[in-house]
Amino acid sequence: MIRILLAEDQKLLLGAIAQLLDLEQDLEVVGRAEDGERARALVEETRPDVVVSDIEMPGTTGLELAEWLHSRHPETRVLILTTFARPGYLRRALESGVSGYLLKETPAEELADAIRKVDRGERAIAPELALTAFDKADPMTDRERQVLRLAGQGCSNAEIGRRLHLAEGTVRNYLSEAIGKLDAENRIEAYRIARDNGWL
Repeated sequence: MIRILLAEDQKLLLGAIAQLLDLEQDLEVVGRAEDGERARALVEETRPDVVVSDIEMPGTTGLELAEWLHSRHPETRVLILTTFARPGYLRRALESGVSGYLLKETPAEELADAIRKVDRGERAIAPELALTAFDKADPMTDRERQVLRLAGQGCSNAEIGRRLHLAEGTVRNYLSEAIGKLDAENRIEAYRIARDNGWL
């Protein structure tokens, strides 16, 4: 049996995916998480073979979860299942050690087959995305990305500083760097550009 942990913040979708996968005789869903932090805890509890995760979740994102798994539990494979067909996301996913990347419109039988491939150590990438993965490079550092993500969520510099344990001036510097690298007029435009390219 291939043991699977699902990480998806939409409850209805989480339940539907679990039910579809449980119909397969060789697949078993051993845990369901509605955010990245819960997924981490469940990985420690259940030790799944494959984690199927969304990208955008509260707190820890799917890509951050993948990076954590790659460093802490390299034996656990990761398959991203998302609505975002953005080359930047796919590139970052591959750099994070992800083995699979599919869109949520993928038929259930293709998802099941992709999980089997990933479990065998193979890659399963949506063919319509594979050729675009390295079209445009992400110019930002991880810290600039974290700061810009919070700024785009409406956080003030002081709030960003508190959350990331940075001085307010340091937050301003990171935002300024990100805005310059993205050739944006302000933080909101920078956030939009980064998000549209899948860099957040």
